[in-house]
Formats: sequence, structure tokens, C-alpha cells
Amino acid sequence: MPNWGYSTSLAESEKAAKASAREVDVSPKWAREVCRRIKGMKISEARELLERVVERKELIPYRRYKKKRAHHAQSRGPGGYPVKVARIMLKLLDGLEANAEFKGLELDSLRIVHAAAHKGRRISRYIERAFGRSTPYDKTLTHIELVAVGEP
Repeated sequence: MPNWGYSTSLAESEKAAKASAREVDVSPKWAREVCRRIKGMKISEARELLERVVERKELIPYRRYKKKRAHHAQSRGPGGYPVKVARIMLKLLDGLEANAEFKGLELDSLRIVHAAAHKGRRISRYIERAFGRSTPYDKTLTHIELVAVGEP
């Protein structure tokens, strides 16, 4: 089993619970925007937000990757419904809660202090073209990590 490590030192604290999803087939750009949105929330608030995103009731505002994206009144700018990412993040929140419960932390006081999405491994593929040619395209996998800190 590889030692993945985390991009924060908070993960090693006794009051912290951590969870990660490695090499998930979601867009790293949309995963970054969702992580940015849930950072600082309590776990229950983040769960409610992600469930509303899956139901397409609430938008996630896009701040960095927003070229040629439609503007919406709800997000006061570019936004969208990253449903696939939200479903993965809900599973990740389940794991985070289970890890916190195992460590004896109080679930009501847990706050997400670190949420990050990183590009993972690239899988090379080819699109067949006319006259025996082909065009390469890559599928990028994503690493997502969450750290929540609470009271012991």
C-alpha cells in the first residue's frame, strides 16, 4: 500500500480526521471548484449542499475554470451542477465521518479545514480517424483529499 501523504500538516493532528479518494474518474477542474466551495463548512452543511447539487437545486460557482460557461442568477456569474463530482464527494464525506467516529471525535463539531483536488494519472487513448490516422487524447484521473478538525 503506498504512502500517499497529504498536502497539509493538519492531517497528523489527534483532533483531525482525514479521507481521500485516489484516481477517481472525475474532472479535476470541477473537483477543484467543489472543494473550494465546501472548505470551511461543517460536515452536515457540506452534505446538504452536495445533495442539493445532485438534485440540481443549487449551483456551484466556477471561479477559475469558467471560460465559455453560462452565467446564472443563482451564482451571480458562471456556475454549474457538477453532479458526478458531488456524488463522489458524498461518499468521501461518509468515509470522513466514519474515520472521525473511529477516532472518537464529535461529529457535530467537525469542520472541513482542508479540501483539495489534484491531477492524477493520465490514461492515453486514441480516436480513430479517416485514412488510417488517429488523434491522441488523454483521460485524467483525480485525487481528492479532505481533512476535518473537531473537538476530541
